[in-house]
Amino acid sequence: MKRRFIPAALLAIPILVALGYFYGGSRTPAGQPPLRSLTAQSAGEVRDLFNAGKDDVRVLLLLSPT
Repeated sequence: MKRRFIPAALLAIPILVALGYFYGGSRTPAGQPPLRSLTAQSAGEVRDLFNAGKDDVRVLLLLSPT
């Protein structure tokens, strides 16, 4: 009976680790501001910050779950 649960446990462990990694929250390194989520309300602020850095290298990364 115990041998039946070994494959299920071997499958469940990576799934639980992945869920913890992606949905467990995170911390940013010291001195680095946290990442911001782009919403309709914050789009103007992001645009202004992006345009203010015209003399620096700018990178805008958009990630979509779909």
